[in-house]
Amino acid sequence: MTRIKICGLSQEAHVEAAVEAGADAVGFVFYAKSARFVTPQRARVLARLLPPFVTPVGLFVNATQAELQAGLEALPNMLVQFHGDETPADCDRIERPYLRAAAVTPGFDLVDFGSRFSNAQAILLDAPVEGYGGGGKVFDWSLVPPNVSSRLVLSGGLSAANVADGIARVRPWAVDVSSGVEVSKGIKSADLIHQFCRAVRRADAELTR
Repeated sequence: MTRIKICGLSQEAHVEAAVEAGADAVGFVFYAKSARFVTPQRARVLARLLPPFVTPVGLFVNATQAELQAGLEALPNMLVQFHGDETPADCDRIERPYLRAAAVTPGFDLVDFGSRFSNAQAILLDAPVEGYGGGGKVFDWSLVPPNVSSRLVLSGGLSAANVADGIARVRPWAVDVSSGVEVSKGIKSADLIHQFCRAVRRADAELTR
């Protein structure tokens, strides 16, 4: 079963929609330059809506130790997602489970990247953007080699319309969506969240036939 993460949530109704739709994880963006930014205090309020076994994920970009600590204190059970220039040593220093994002471009060595970040719970694959964070764009899925030992989270421009194709071609451990369930930048849609989750489950069913 492909796991589902709905990222960039900032409103109670959309957290509830993600849970109702069957998401396995919800993401809170702790990067102040993002349109989806929430404070640790706000994320803590939203995370109270999560039932057991739905994981909160905190997205950080080149965060200071104080910023990381504030997020970890607000959400003690949070999975950390590093989305900047963090080194393996930076990621390992928190001594907590984490995801490491990678921008996939021609010539990018994902096998080597996964080896260097061997302590990551998974490698999140995204399209390259100017600056940091996701850009809502699809990268060339054919660039993902078949011999990667890391768990892979497919991200970057996913929506209900294309997620089945991404799952069929990459066979990721999980998929991650943000802009693909929005009606405008940073504003989620409960209907689009449900549509996305249904599309993932249909894709899984197709693969088992």
